[in-house]
Amino acid sequence: MDISQNPQLFKQQFLDGEVFAYPTEAVYGLGCDPTNEAAVMKLLALKNRSLEKGLIVIANSKKQLTKFVDFSRVEPEILKQVDDSWPGPNTWLLPKKQGTPDFITGGSELIAVRVSSHPLVVDICRLLDSAVISTSANKSGEEPAKNCQQVFSQFGESLLCLHGSVGTQKNPSQIRNGLTGETVRAS
Repeated sequence: MDISQNPQLFKQQFLDGEVFAYPTEAVYGLGCDPTNEAAVMKLLALKNRSLEKGLIVIANSKKQLTKFVDFSRVEPEILKQVDDSWPGPNTWLLPKKQGTPDFITGGSELIAVRVSSHPLVVDICRLLDSAVISTSANKSGEEPAKNCQQVFSQFGESLLCLHGSVGTQKNPSQIRNGLTGETVRAS
């Protein structure tokens, strides 16, 4: 699907809890509405992924993440590092805001978030006026998809797949702990 051809249909599918695949900086991701528990559970079932692992929430701006993150609990020097790393392929584990659902965080007090620089992700989040879930488009243990054909081979052709090119990153985003500054996963 090309969202520019029918943006209202895509927006309605998002609001209806559909899971969709889309290109990110390195691989295709699976996404859905991070506030819709049924959509998140559907995504986890598709991937055969445990709820306890948590998921990344991706946005086109830091402002879109304020619904989920308590930025006031991050030390100023680390917050500067966060701000300097965005937009880009840098995921941070930050204190979740009260009310952020455990079905996103896997029960952790931290939430994984990223402000993307990928043009299609920026457009998706702008169109939806919302951050979205971002997890690699693959079943657990399989290689992440890099195009819609690979998405369909793992999940079937009924899954909504947004056409586009993945970015130039060779590996998934770096993950850093926003309380300690420690690198959890190198890129």
